[in-house]
Amino acid sequence: MSITVNQIVLHQLIKQTDGENTKMESTLREELLPITPEVEQMMLLLHQAYQNKAKAFGIFQENSVFAQHLNRLLEQEIEFLGFSQYATKLLANELSKYSFADSGTLILCHYNFLATDYLFIAMLDNRHSMLVDEHLDIRRTEYLDITQFDIAARVNLTDLQINANSNRYLTFIKGRVGRKISDFFMDFLGAEEGLNPQVQNQCLLQAVSDYCEQGELNKEQTQAVKKQVFDYCKGQLATGEEIELAELSANIPTLSEHPFVSFVENQDYGLEESIPPVRSALKSLTKFSGSGKGITLSFDADLLNTRIHWDSMNDELVIKGLPPNLKDQLQKALKSKN
Repeated sequence: MSITVNQIVLHQLIKQTDGENTKMESTLREELLPITPEVEQMMLLLHQAYQNKAKAFGIFQENSVFAQHLNRLLEQEIEFLGFSQYATKLLANELSKYSFADSGTLILCHYNFLATDYLFIAMLDNRHSMLVDEHLDIRRTEYLDITQFDIAARVNLTDLQINANSNRYLTFIKGRVGRKISDFFMDFLGAEEGLNPQVQNQCLLQAVSDYCEQGELNKEQTQAVKKQVFDYCKGQLATGEEIELAELSANIPTLSEHPFVSFVENQDYGLEESIPPVRSALKSLTKFSGSGKGITLSFDADLLNTRIHWDSMNDELVIKGLPPNLKDQLQKALKSKN
C-alpha cells in the first residue's frame, strides 16, 4: 500500500553545551520539501516503521499551545511551513530542559493513508557511514536513520476533526530509555494520556471469562472459547488491525442466547468498539506465565490439573512429564555433581 504525501519539511535541532548548561538551537528550512519519488519512499518507510512500534494514546489538553496552532493550520489561518517552524522552536525550548537531549533532524509531514489524514512528527538521528564513489574511492557520508527512532508522534487529523470526543487521535512512541522520552514529547504537544490499550485488553479478557462463566461452560469448553478469541486477536496483531468487538463476537459461540457483543454492552466493562491488541496481555488467554526469584515459567493453560498441578496450601507446583531438553540438562547437572 502507498501513501500520499501532501506537505513535508525538515528542520534541524542542534545541541549547544556551555559548561553544565544545555541549549537546543534550531536551524529552520525556509521552504517545503518538493514531493519527489524519493521523498514519498522515505515517508512510506517511516510510516511502516511507526506502525510496527509500541505506541501509547493521548489527547490534547485544553491549554495546549501546539494544539492551538494545529487548529489554526486546519482552519487555514496559517501555512504548513510557518506551523512547522513554530513547532520546531517549541520543541527546541522543551528539549533544552533535558540533559539527555541530542541533535537531530525534525521531520513534519502531512500525509494520507487509507482515506485518513495524518500529521507525522519525528526526531531522526543523523548517522555517519562510508561509501564508495564512481572512482572507487572511499568517502565519508551522512544519512538519516529512518528505521530506528524513538521520538515520534502522529495525529489522526481526520479523527480529530470528525470526533471531538475521541481518546485515540494522538499516538506517540513509548521511549525505551525511560519515561523521560515520553514525558518531554507529551509536554511539547501539550497532551495527556488517552485510551489505555493495556487496561482495555485486561477488561476484554475479564469479559471473555465472565461470558464463559455465565454460559455455564466447563473447563474444556471455556479453554476452547479462549483459544478462539486468542486466534482472532493474533490475526489482528499480524495484520496491524484492531480488535473489533462485533467481529470478535461473530467468531465465537453464542452463549445463553446472547452474542458476546451484546453481553459486553449490557455490562459495565468500559470497552471500546475497537481495541488496539496488546500481545503480552492476550497471551494469558492460552498460557500461564510468570517469573521471579530466579525462576521463569510458562505453560499452556489446558495443562493445568492434567500434567501440572498447583497446591495452593503449600504454594507448590507439580509438573509431570518434563520437557526433554530440560530433563536432559537436569540429568547432566546431577551426573556432574556425583
